[in-house]
Amino acid sequence: RNGDGRAVLRSSVREFLCSEAMHYLGIPTSRAASLVVSDDDVWRDQFYDGNINKERGAIVLRLAKSWFRIGSLEILAHSGELDLQRRLLDFIIQEHFPSIAMNDSNRYLEFFSTVVSETANLIALWMSVGFAHGVCNTDNFSLLSITIDYGPFGFMDSYDPNFVPNTSDDERRYKIGNQANVGLFNLSKLLQALKPLLDPRQKQLASQILEGYGEHYHIRFTELFKTKLGLLGENEDDNYLIAFLLKVSLLC
Repeated sequence: RNGDGRAVLRSSVREFLCSEAMHYLGIPTSRAASLVVSDDDVWRDQFYDGNINKERGAIVLRLAKSWFRIGSLEILAHSGELDLQRRLLDFIIQEHFPSIAMNDSNRYLEFFSTVVSETANLIALWMSVGFAHGVCNTDNFSLLSITIDYGPFGFMDSYDPNFVPNTSDDERRYKIGNQANVGLFNLSKLLQALKPLLDPRQKQLASQILEGYGEHYHIRFTELFKTKLGLLGENEDDNYLIAFLLKVSLLC
């Protein structure tokens, strides 16, 4: 795409602040350990108006428990490196999923089930604070379900399901109202990558697990918004009230 891959100081400061804000909002995220200003000049059209100016470059040092992503397994499956994929998956499970026994023949199924539910939880948390990631592809979705790769993100000032923080997303694929659907798409790609390691019974069960993603997301989304509204207990009108208030916010 003819990009140089460099970050400028203003976007790096923004990334630093946002990851810290997300952490203190209780949302799983990578964190910024330091920000280093570069001596290199970077040319950018800051306001996308045709005026290109020279800016200071910068690098943010980010920390996370793991940087393995859905794409980390997807690329190995695509290239047919199944032995390496199995070794990597076992390493990830052993290091980061202690509740899964390594001698369990269903460990990859348990792993997938955990990633499905935790991904649903993460996106529901994003929605609860009006956070739009901006580039929700498989290489930007953590297998540990944490927020990584802060790029063209944004917070909604007012509710708008069509809000897009990424100016290059002309098709609005990653608009905030589509994040849950994109999460499902990415998880389906993860399942596709895992299928060569699963037997026929496990494949069927994994498909059923994926079908439950929407319910996981809806339950968590509802819980978070009920908490924001101070709603106690269960009432059949809760979902209606949440939807109504979001619609009112859209009209305001």
